[in-house]
Amino acid sequence: MKILRSLLTLLISFSFFSAFGQYTEVINSNRPGVSESAFSVGTGILQFEAGAFTVKEEHTPLNYEVGGFGFDFSIRYGVLFEQLEFSLDGIYQNDKITFNNAAIPVENNRSNFKNFTLGAKYLVYDPYKNAEDDKPNLYSYHANRAFKWKSLIPAVAVYVGANFDSDPNPYTAASVEGFSPKVMIATQNNFNGGWVFVMNLIQDRIGSDDSIFQYVLTLTHSFNPQWVIFGEAQGINSDFYADNIFRVGGAYLWSKDFQLDANIAFNTKDTPSVFNIALGASYRLDFHKDKKIDNGY
Repeated sequence: MKILRSLLTLLISFSFFSAFGQYTEVINSNRPGVSESAFSVGTGILQFEAGAFTVKEEHTPLNYEVGGFGFDFSIRYGVLFEQLEFSLDGIYQNDKITFNNAAIPVENNRSNFKNFTLGAKYLVYDPYKNAEDDKPNLYSYHANRAFKWKSLIPAVAVYVGANFDSDPNPYTAASVEGFSPKVMIATQNNFNGGWVFVMNLIQDRIGSDDSIFQYVLTLTHSFNPQWVIFGEAQGINSDFYADNIFRVGGAYLWSKDFQLDANIAFNTKDTPSVFNIALGASYRLDFHKDKKIDNGY
């Protein structure tokens, strides 16, 4: 709780230096990848993002396999400032691990939250806040499609949260339990032609026996206002588990407040190999109200 109180103090300080909006006319979801956008959902927005996925893993050297399912969710709420959002995130998995290195296979059923985290994210820098500077050129199609050096400067957000891990948990190191901090830096570049690049640098379960460093790189491309495809690379490094996972998929904007998505995840090693299929959806309750501007009348 000290972490969240310190973060709130920091956010209040930032609010005196920036007053630009985050709200968008259509839903802004972090799905279908696992990266976090640098931007918040906007004040007055309560957003739900959830998905179900299959689990298939095979560890060749240790001769075991895992099969099952899981679901992940995120509840995001924009409050106080346009740049601020609070979120509750979780990943729950239920599977069966089968050890085939004996004459008779040994099976164990497992289930628990792989992650359960409460946190807050704040946009500290937005290069797109002066949108008036980037109005379309009504006389030149090529000028509107041309590369802009300004797009290389990303929006930057910081995230601070707290994990809760129950004991025992088959998806963490044996001694991990209780609360542990999580911090992240999220950047986002919006390029011409519907391209968006997001990068996350994450230090998770800080101070525990399963301290994890992760990076996530996500590139999305929108063909039109409804269809988006993406590719993603996620690196995970800890004493308990290390991997490089790749995802490809897409999303469809059903309405301005509702999105559907699908993706597949895989890696390139056999310690273990990973192949998952995921389907998901995002929905927001929009209570946003634009702030009134006092012109002295």
